[in-house]
Amino acid sequence: MSPKKMSSEDQVRNKLKLVLDPELGVSILDLGLIYEILITEAGVCTITMTLTTIGCPLFAQIQKEIEDRVLEIPEIEDIKIELTFDPPWTVDQMSEEAKIQLGLD
Repeated sequence: MSPKKMSSEDQVRNKLKLVLDPELGVSILDLGLIYEILITEAGVCTITMTLTTIGCPLFAQIQKEIEDRVLEIPEIEDIKIELTFDPPWTVDQMSEEAKIQLGLD
């Protein structure tokens, strides 16, 4: 029996776990910054995300790393990142692992 193939969304999540917030050193996925991942049949991945603060000066750096990592997935042809601040980010969105890493738990 062959192992179950990982879904494209799972692959994207695994790549996003490698993208660290430059100030906090914690993955953007564990910080709870990723709200939605949609992948079309044509291989366009749209990621809806937020930032810890509006106007974060490091967003361009984070965006570039997201694009570089996600485009490593063969099924992904293009990537779009949509920023939203609704709902606003709070520490409640962080994973337990991230809270422990930052000393919040």
